Amino acid sequence: MEIGLHTPPLANESLEGALAYCNEQGVTAIEPGAGGFPGQDHLARADFLDDDDAQADLEDVLETYEVRISALAVHNNPLHPNEHRAETASRELREAIQLADQLEVSTVTCFSGLPAGGPDDEVPNWITAPWPSEHADALEYQWDLALEFWADLAEFAADHGVDVGIEMHPNMLVYEPHGLLRLREATNDRVGANFDPSHLYWQGISIMDAIRLLGDHGAINHVHAKDTRIYESQTREKGVLDTTPYDDEPNRSWLFRSVGYGHDERHWKDIVSTLRMVGYDGVLSIEHEDSLTSSREGLEKAIEFLERVRFDTKPGDAYWS
Repeated sequence: MEIGLHTPPLANESLEGALAYCNEQGVTAIEPGAGGFPGQDHLARADFLDDDDAQADLEDVLETYEVRISALAVHNNPLHPNEHRAETASRELREAIQLADQLEVSTVTCFSGLPAGGPDDEVPNWITAPWPSEHADALEYQWDLALEFWADLAEFAADHGVDVGIEMHPNMLVYEPHGLLRLREATNDRVGANFDPSHLYWQGISIMDAIRLLGDHGAINHVHAKDTRIYESQTREKGVLDTTPYDDEPNRSWLFRSVGYGHDERHWKDIVSTLRMVGYDGVLSIEHEDSLTSSREGLEKAIEFLERVRFDTKPGDAYWS
């Protein structure tokens, strides 16, 4: 298993500066933003798409620092009720898939998107319960839109030989494993998960069970190494659906944390072991969104932690069996 890095925390660095930092830290893969919320500070699509010379230069600098690209990240909302925003997000996603194909990168990471609750609404609507009944109707409307969009997008990804890793994220239509599998089964097997446990912890989802469920369907295309700490004194009072600002840390029910600061080493050893059991032996891409530490310190503590828990070699034969 390789340690990778989702690069937005290094946005103040040039691509070469970010790669030099990764090489210094022993990181062998990056997941640069290529549009959407992650931005594209390190891999602007227009600079590389359909440009053989620019792509050759990129390959050279990656080789120099002994780093590869594990995925291109384009997290946005292609199902947004605002037509312009939806079209922009859709274009970003398609161009990222095309660029991944040209760069021989296997995966594009993204969100499923989230529509409005009806054709006349202007704001995306995250439905969390089937009652009152108009919410169930809204959810059906949303899935109809999503399946139409994703059937076409999945075919486009298949044509380019690129996997799509959807991050299961609340405030998106696909936010848990059953929704991910519903979307995959309605489209094709290029659609899978960018498995990020941080969003599952606070929903009360068992990480190991989620890995096994998705792994049974071959539906884990990429993995984020990101943790969450749940603060029970707050959840006892207001639960986990917490709209408190992320930078009001003492009053939140949960916080995103660097790996090891939400769950201990034994837990993360179970994660990497379960990933290997289901056939995932790829990159653990660190995503830093820990408001209690600086980006550099959070990244470096995560790297040090993952070095202790990851597997560095392939398993041998079970000679004792």
